[in-house]
Amino acid sequence: MDLLTPLIFLILLSPIPLSDAGSIGVNYGRISDELPSAFKVVQLLKSQGINRVKIFDADPSVLKALSGSGIKVTVDLPNELLFSAAKRTSFAVSWVKRNVAAYHPSTQIESIAVGNEVFVDTHNTTSFLIPAMRNIHKALMSFNLHSDIKISSPLALSALQNSYPSSSGSFRPELVDSVIKPMLDFLRETGSRLMINVYPFFAYEGNSDVIPLDYALLRENPGMVDSGNGLRYFNLFDAQIDAVFAAMSALKYDDIEIIVTETGWPSKGDENEVGATLANAASYNGNLIRRILTRGGTPLRPKADLTVYLFALFNENKKLGPTSERNYGLFFPDEKKVYDIPFTTEGLKHYRDGGHTPVTGGDQTTTKPPMSGGVSKSLNGHSWCVANGDAGEEKLQSGLDYACGEGGADCSSIQPGANCYSPDTLEAHASFAFNSYYQKKGRAGGSCYFGGAAYVVSQPPKYGRCEFPTGY
Repeated sequence: MDLLTPLIFLILLSPIPLSDAGSIGVNYGRISDELPSAFKVVQLLKSQGINRVKIFDADPSVLKALSGSGIKVTVDLPNELLFSAAKRTSFAVSWVKRNVAAYHPSTQIESIAVGNEVFVDTHNTTSFLIPAMRNIHKALMSFNLHSDIKISSPLALSALQNSYPSSSGSFRPELVDSVIKPMLDFLRETGSRLMINVYPFFAYEGNSDVIPLDYALLRENPGMVDSGNGLRYFNLFDAQIDAVFAAMSALKYDDIEIIVTETGWPSKGDENEVGATLANAASYNGNLIRRILTRGGTPLRPKADLTVYLFALFNENKKLGPTSERNYGLFFPDEKKVYDIPFTTEGLKHYRDGGHTPVTGGDQTTTKPPMSGGVSKSLNGHSWCVANGDAGEEKLQSGLDYACGEGGADCSSIQPGANCYSPDTLEAHASFAFNSYYQKKGRAGGSCYFGGAAYVVSQPPKYGRCEFPTGY
């Protein structure tokens, strides 16, 4: 037994001083036809003591409802508007005037997310990101709001080339000079934080054979030592955060802080979505809230108190993809809790994790076959990325073009005469390209999306004689 284990156990069982160390917010997604009105949502947030909310647009009904509530708000300039914001300063000024200046300060807008996970967007919007951020900032300056409202852009962890061990964290080389450094320079100039989306669930789902469930759920465990820096990590969340800190440090940006704009765990999933259960979701989010509100920093950055936005406020019944996508909510549309966890330091005084649960899939007993063609049961916890045939030819082709082009996937095997050219179908070729991209990015969360044209499976897909790789 590790000599530290008894000490760790005693520490975790000891009363925790409930002094504020970080802040908890929620993502208020609305891809649903069942949700309560925005005014009811604001009352729900206030009743739960949630004082920060992030939305994925700048919807007038939501911003009006939040007026006078005291809740701090992050609005989003959607990816599809990046081109216009980058090319025309007049557009940026008009957008800020209409969606920010018209509501602030009665609606306490504190930040603008310019785009969302732009590097995995199949519409090649990466080149517009930095110009759009700068134009939005200039627009804020024209309304004298640049001191009150900060600008950033949420990154998926697929922006990292390496993330394990944490000390080896580095950004994808093709992004460093073109966008990462310019973004970090902008954040430094404006006193803003780097926004990142962190999902230990994705890492666990694809690697459950090597990642302990307790480690992923922030439960009591002996921890893991980073071979590069000797630091001991007791949860995957901290390890993923520190991989980003290490990547920034490697580029000499040690002075920039991080804000976690998305993290969460689904309460239900398909049979092959390992770990997507109600008990695991309750444990992850409950333990994460306790960790953020009662303990500051990470092993690499002990003083870096984090603001974390849970994903998401509600289950959203109109989201596409696997069952998990519709079951990240903390609340049902009728405003009842999906599971009982506190959101404040006061509520944590009586909170205990619900206990250990077996690693199983979700409650669903059937799921769409991942692909036509033979499959065999995965015995090693690996995962693959495949095309969603229901997404339509346009999305599949767009994703295929991106993966084989800017994405850097190895598409040599699907060229005429190569071993994976047959069958010569769009879905087969897109699946191979999507999986190559996914594996090259270390199966990081967000790297199997392609605008909704792809999803993760835990059984090895095959087309004819073509075998899909599990790593590079």
